[in-house]
Amino acid sequence: MTRFVSFPLALAAALALSLTACGGADKKSGSAASTPAGTTPAPSVTPSAPSGTPGESVTRTAAELTKALLVLSDLPTGFTQQKDERDDNAKPFSSPSSRCKTLIKYLNATKAPGSKASVTRSFSGSQEGPYIDFGLDSMGTADKVADLQGTYEDGVDSCSKVTLKTEGVGSTSMKVEKISAPQFGTGPFAFRLTGTSGPKRGLEYTVATTGVNDVVVSVGVLAGQGELDAATEAAVTKAQQVLKAA
Repeated sequence: MTRFVSFPLALAAALALSLTACGGADKKSGSAASTPAGTTPAPSVTPSAPSGTPGESVTRTAAELTKALLVLSDLPTGFTQQKDERDDNAKPFSSPSSRCKTLIKYLNATKAPGSKASVTRSFSGSQEGPYIDFGLDSMGTADKVADLQGTYEDGVDSCSKVTLKTEGVGSTSMKVEKISAPQFGTGPFAFRLTGTSGPKRGLEYTVATTGVNDVVVSVGVLAGQGELDAATEAAVTKAQQVLKAA
């Protein structure tokens, strides 16, 4: 559900994808490996070459980032991978408040503003959820990651409510609130969107973003029950191992 994960700062398209799945669409591409439910996945990867010092500009390709994304075998038993059917032109989030301008921009983005390369992958535990989106965005330097994180967090702090428009369903008012972030990576922050009125009332989506050197790691969970911490830890661990960022 995140285009925040499909920015993964780009919660929009991933959200639309997850909402479609919630409606009963069956988009599966294999079964997960056997890992006890509720445990943190332990990615098995081959580290790439060191990426350089933290202040050094780094150039990454989408192929390199894709290797650092979690795959189906990294997740607990029962998960399946979702097909990417996002609409990059969709802008489902809106608000009449100028204070929400930055957050709306980020929620509707298809990649992190300023991103040099961006990749995403989404998984589903069942038709009822949870739906988990993972994304990586290369910003070039750790300083640019920190700047982006700060701007995004300020956007959440400034905006208390947004509107989600779902095609064929209608508009849902969603409460915005910052929550305690999983403490992995650099400068982590997290927030929650909760449907308070409209057709998607009760819908809950949580998002966490953090830095791994020059890369923003984004994780979004729809219809979950506390998976954000474990999912974020797994995503950061694999990114650190593959991208060789401490």
